[in-house]
Amino acid sequence: MVSFCRKICPSLTPFKNKTYFSSRCQSIYAYLNSHLDQIKKAQPVGFLTVDLHVWPDFHGNRSPLADLTLKGMVTGLKLSQDLDDLAILYLATVQAIAFGTRHIIEAMVAAGHSLSTLFLCGGLSKNPLFVQMHADITGMPVVLSQEVESVLVGAAILGACASGDFTSVQ
Repeated sequence: MVSFCRKICPSLTPFKNKTYFSSRCQSIYAYLNSHLDQIKKAQPVGFLTVDLHVWPDFHGNRSPLADLTLKGMVTGLKLSQDLDDLAILYLATVQAIAFGTRHIIEAMVAAGHSLSTLFLCGGLSKNPLFVQMHADITGMPVVLSQEVESVLVGAAILGACASGDFTSVQ
């Protein structure tokens, strides 16, 4: 989803090239996070996306609605397409994903589950903006896995058990 938002800003050709960022030893996400930090000095982060909204279901919704026919949308786009616009669209996208997480949590609570903490792992858990937006929007504390690639480790453990090389996940 975040990659898609990068692609819809045609005047940002240098920012679409991954070598632009690898030559600076940082990812586009780290670059945009840094740029957002600069923008936030002039205006609080909560106001940056007040007129820009993303509904991120471009491939349908898996949870909690389970409606594959849903379509995503972006409202509030301006005709300008500078770096600030890309950074704010990126922020709105991250916020939309976090609101989607909150929607899932609300559905789980309504179904009788008790949730008090978010546990994040995998690639996006390395992104401080993604983690902070999830904490802010869900109102829950976030715990990060000590093993950054815990999803891959878990898949490897399950694969080793399924192959018969190990008899237990322990």
